Amino acid sequence: MSGRKTALVTGSTSGIGLGVAEKIVSLGHNVILNGFGDAEAIEKLRRRFEEQYGVEVHYYGADLSKTAEIEKMMEECMARFGAIDVLVNNAGVQYVAPIEEFPAKKWDLIIALNLGASFHTIRLALPEMKRRGWGRIVNIASAHALVASPFKSAYVAAKHGLAGLTKTVALEAARHGVTVNAVCPGYVWTPLVEKQIPETARARGITEQAVIEDVLLAAQPTKKFVTTAEIADFVAFLASDAAAALTGAIIPVDGGWTAQ
Repeated sequence: MSGRKTALVTGSTSGIGLGVAEKIVSLGHNVILNGFGDAEAIEKLRRRFEEQYGVEVHYYGADLSKTAEIEKMMEECMARFGAIDVLVNNAGVQYVAPIEEFPAKKWDLIIALNLGASFHTIRLALPEMKRRGWGRIVNIASAHALVASPFKSAYVAAKHGLAGLTKTVALEAARHGVTVNAVCPGYVWTPLVEKQIPETARARGITEQAVIEDVLLAAQPTKKFVTTAEIADFVAFLASDAAAALTGAIIPVDGGWTAQ
């Protein structure tokens, strides 16, 4: 990212997205935050980023499961900054249950937020990226874009779909200076993963400690959670000029999970 750029990071008020947003502002780029949370805490975060790093930071609380709200957010971002140079699609939600017990409304929400939102942000950001001849799109997928786990039908379906969307848009944008890649984290200790633990314990009929040791970290040969800093550093690389030849890649950062 030579020169100051503007990045939109969805789902950036906590977890991986927050780590990515802070990494990008620390490199001297403007950031648009998006996500849910306490309004006062988010405003405090926004001000801290601006004061600490000397960049512009704006927040849009759009509900990305709703197309109209995505379109309004993107329109306002484009009007303010002229373009979104770096788009990081990170917003996501999870629900764990056997498929015969899986609520239809949860399926619809997960598909809309984990897959549909990325389609909408990409279709709205890409034309200006192509016109300018430079852009970076990084989709935060999951190891579940490459492999499946029981009781996560909607999430696995959405993340596999995101991998396909990534490859397709990469091909469409390849001659326009725009790269499109997907990062596939293993288990990262975030509020999303923490929330899964009691749900998975109920679904499997085991203790929460057993979920951590025998389900989550059992999948990762390193026996360690991936850190938000590791994901943020890798996203920053993908958004850099050094990664210009890397596009259409579905890249695991998962402690060896998908190598098995």
